[in-house]
Amino acid sequence: MTHDGTSAAPATQETTISPVTWDDERAVVALWEAAGLTRPWNDPAADLRSALETPTSTVLGARLHDVALLDGTLLDGTLPDGTLPDGAVPDGAVPDSALPNSSLVGTVMVGYDGHRGWVYYLAVDEAQRGTGLGRALMVAAEAWLVSQGAPKVQLMVRTTNTAVLGFYAALGYTDQSCVVLGRRTD
Repeated sequence: MTHDGTSAAPATQETTISPVTWDDERAVVALWEAAGLTRPWNDPAADLRSALETPTSTVLGARLHDVALLDGTLLDGTLPDGTLPDGAVPDGAVPDSALPNSSLVGTVMVGYDGHRGWVYYLAVDEAQRGTGLGRALMVAAEAWLVSQGAPKVQLMVRTTNTAVLGFYAALGYTDQSCVVLGRRTD
């Protein structure tokens, strides 16, 4: 029962993937830290800002949220079978972050350098691991990069993170037999 004495509408949960916004900064950084992706020499908030300010990069976020049923109609205006009630028009204007009980449960940073698409910061909340969310984020990342014109997608895995190699191999990623070199410029 709700506070006004009516029955609460049943709710299911759904995950949606869409670009994050500035409002997501704390949740994104917290997820990256919890997933062990941050390093003392990299400012994750600065990385996020850079990705959001650059037209050829973004961070996609996976949000788990309630899909409320109100009088048999889902929050997006559709009926449970995906059809619209007579005369209804879906507004599609509700951002994922504004959906009921929305929580950020995954991210992936993507960028296209004009030659290759790159994936960074793939993170999945520990409670959501093993559900297929990491795979869904990679599919979304690849689709975003292809839409930018990337003919190939690459990513780097730290040598200390061998546990994730099987995940990427199952998605078709292979060792590219190259060494990545770097030098700090700051």
